[in-house]
Amino acid sequence: MSKLCLVTGANGHLGNTLVRALLAEGYRVRAGVRDTSDTEPFAGLDCQRVYVELLDEAALDRALDGVEVLFQVAAAFRHWSADPEADIITPNVQGTRLVLQAAARAGVERVVYVSSVAAVGHDGSALDETSWNEEVENPYYRSKILSERVAWEAAQALGLWMVSVLPSAMVGPNASRLTDTMGFLESIRQRQVPLAPDFHFNFVDVRDVAQGLIRAAQSGRAGQRYILANERSSSFADLLRAINAVSPGYRQPARAPRWLLMCVAWLQEAQAGLGGRPARLTRSQVRLFQGVRQEYDTGKARRELGFQPRPSDAVLREAFAYLWRRADQ
Repeated sequence: MSKLCLVTGANGHLGNTLVRALLAEGYRVRAGVRDTSDTEPFAGLDCQRVYVELLDEAALDRALDGVEVLFQVAAAFRHWSADPEADIITPNVQGTRLVLQAAARAGVERVVYVSSVAAVGHDGSALDETSWNEEVENPYYRSKILSERVAWEAAQALGLWMVSVLPSAMVGPNASRLTDTMGFLESIRQRQVPLAPDFHFNFVDVRDVAQGLIRAAQSGRAGQRYILANERSSSFADLLRAINAVSPGYRQPARAPRWLLMCVAWLQEAQAGLGGRPARLTRSQVRLFQGVRQEYDTGKARRELGFQPRPSDAVLREAFAYLWRRADQ
């Protein structure tokens, strides 16, 4: 029989896409979710839904019973919170430690740990897997850096076979709820971005990342990191070209200087602190992204995993087309 895989965060963007990709390749899949009553992402999928909460050790033990391959996808993905330590950092770091301890107790054969290029960093040069980010201001970035370090410490101490994969900004189909990344594209689609930031994000199709995870489990080398990204980043002008290829009529807004973005972010954070609604732009994001290209050397993943990502312009066109279809449903 095919191997039994557990995918944590299976109703999320990457998790759900990975479930579909694993099923297409004949794997048996156990889909770990926090809300087992949320059946919509799994309509028509022949997988078992199980309760998984990374901070619930008993639930982890039950979910991992008999599992041969663990895909640790679940994580808090947000850049703002009224209490980032409790809502972002602790769940990601402590959840990583507990799920790997449970994997060791269950005798899991292989662990594919999903980190992020946030743990690699970006400085405009083509960074590879040897780079570790030292950024500590942005809570999401800090959580991903600390979580991956904890994962490697735990894997070594527990004798686990583990690889980590580091995706860039994922876009594409199977987003039952929009991530921050997909939400940014949706705000462009809805003409809610009046100023053009000098941001250069590295976009990758979520389906390519899912395939990269499967290949990492099959042919990755234990103890290795693999960047799953495109080799070039995309400017705001690139985003507009992509959406105009899908639905013409979008114009380039005025360029936003750094000082103005910082003012907007400050206001967003102040309003979020009063009303509880997440800030759509934070000062730490402006400091992270303004004027810096996110470029990566993906040669290792291409050589060892056969990673072949769609070109970034095609990735963006397909992502905007998906958002239009989603809006029409």
